[in-house]
Amino acid sequence: MKKLLMLVTLVVASVSFAQKKDPKAAEPAKPAEAPKAAEAKPAEAPKDIIDTAVAAGSFKTLATALTEAGLIETLKGKGPFTVFAPTDEAFAKIAKKDLDALLKDKAKLKAVLTYHVVAGAIPAADVLKMKDGSKVQTVEGREFVLGLKDGKVKVDGANVVKTDVTASNGVIHVIDTVIMPK
Repeated sequence: MKKLLMLVTLVVASVSFAQKKDPKAAEPAKPAEAPKAAEAKPAEAPKDIIDTAVAAGSFKTLATALTEAGLIETLKGKGPFTVFAPTDEAFAKIAKKDLDALLKDKAKLKAVLTYHVVAGAIPAADVLKMKDGSKVQTVEGREFVLGLKDGKVKVDGANVVKTDVTASNGVIHVIDTVIMPK
């Protein structure tokens, strides 16, 4: 055992001495690295309706209104929901004093926003099968008119400008006007 210990000490001393003379000369060979497998990026989880709308960047006023009305958690819920989402430009069509008043009246704001939401997922293919005048029940409790008119999809008079923005808990159809419950 003593001899083995002395032999190991001698080898270590020799390697140390050799490195001082020529650091590269006595370097132990490095094991070859196995090629790295391409790191798979984890699949991005689908975003819910709220996160999808916020990521789009054109629904800032809608996001503010949903927050004021206390509807964020609802639209982050299981669903499925179909949201006819007015853009910032759609909200800009409302006079500033009227929009400010609406944002301050939580009950009215909630009614207006839930009027834009339908329980269940209604993809564009289903909407295209509807004739003008088809009534759809909203989460707010009233119905609005949804269907084709003059070759365009209309929602209570508003134009659908983009369809089938998918989310983990439903679908968003973008509209150019804020629709108001009658």
